[in-house]
Amino acid sequence: MRDAAAGATPATPDLARQGSVIAALVATLAVNTAANLLPLNGQTTGEISDRFPVLITPPGYVFSIWGLIYTGLIAYAIYQALPSRRDDPRLRRIAWPFVLGCAANVAWLLLWHYNQFGLTLGAMLGLLFALIVVDRRLGPTPEHAGADLVFARLPFSVYLGWISVATIVNATVVLYDVGWDGLGISPELWTTALIGAGAGLAAAMGVRQRDPAYPLVIAWAFAGVAGKNAETPLVGPAAWVGAAVALLAAGAALLRLRRR
Repeated sequence: MRDAAAGATPATPDLARQGSVIAALVATLAVNTAANLLPLNGQTTGEISDRFPVLITPPGYVFSIWGLIYTGLIAYAIYQALPSRRDDPRLRRIAWPFVLGCAANVAWLLLWHYNQFGLTLGAMLGLLFALIVVDRRLGPTPEHAGADLVFARLPFSVYLGWISVATIVNATVVLYDVGWDGLGISPELWTTALIGAGAGLAAAMGVRQRDPAYPLVIAWAFAGVAGKNAETPLVGPAAWVGAAVALLAAGAALLRLRRR
């Protein structure tokens, strides 16, 4: 009996980890659903966003990427819960940062819906930090296709790509909310600079990390911004250039993977 008990003990932390990942994701999905169906505080997430006419905010259809993100996260949660994955060291390393990210996601939704916009930036940065930790612990995109690529690397690449865009948008919304004057620089010029920063991130992730998914998400967001601001000087053309740079970065990542 003692040997059986001793053999069961090491599995307990891993079972707790696997269960925590599932519980954290279920809570995130539940709050997100409630936020838009109830909706929380009588306003949907998109309705609040529409109150802030910042140029960097993509049009509504671009936010449909959340469906892809949550599908990927559900696949990850199921995959990491499999008995065969219980001792996987890579999945162990990313589980608790993922749970932290879910907590930040829930906090952001609640703060956003109750109009605490300054605090939403802190929650968004917490989510971004958690996803960066996950990304670092997963490492570069695997050279060979496999279950880890489909159920871990790709879902988190897409998630991190979108939250990178969302952080830029969130910061711009907070500055707009507090009445920041842009230091005398026009909103069009600031937006162009932000697009340049996003394109730089896409290039870095595509080339250095061999990650095609991250820049593809940036390209999706910037193409939406370009279409929305087709008549806005600087912003529309800059967004198309940013989308093109991101697409080139995705292509470079695919080429690196194929050559290796």
